[in-house]
Amino acid sequence: MENEKKEVWDKTECNDFLLPIRDSLAIFSGKWKIPIISALLYVGESGFKELERMVMDITPKMLSKELKELETNLMVERIVLDTRPVKVKYRITEYGKSSELVIEALLQWGRKHREKIMSEEVKSPV
Repeated sequence: MENEKKEVWDKTECNDFLLPIRDSLAIFSGKWKIPIISALLYVGESGFKELERMVMDITPKMLSKELKELETNLMVERIVLDTRPVKVKYRITEYGKSSELVIEALLQWGRKHREKIMSEEVKSPV
């Protein structure tokens, strides 16, 4: 993002700036997508139950829904193994791995934010 502030934006410039941000937010929206992506970035590949344990407090129904959306957006790959009983694994795609810098930036900013908020709470009595 440029450091200079625009005095006047035309509609095309505004859309060129805002639409990619909205697209990104759509991919990472909700409570669960970032933790799912983060878990898969960390382990690479996981079965459904293992993923459910890693992403604490998510219901199986919600995990299934979110994985389908991430699969639709090419972030996650669903792999059906030819076993008895059939096993399913989920893997972060190469495209999904491209979000690693975004996740890392959120992690670093979140740590700084948590430190700031916690230090402010210590300073100001309630």
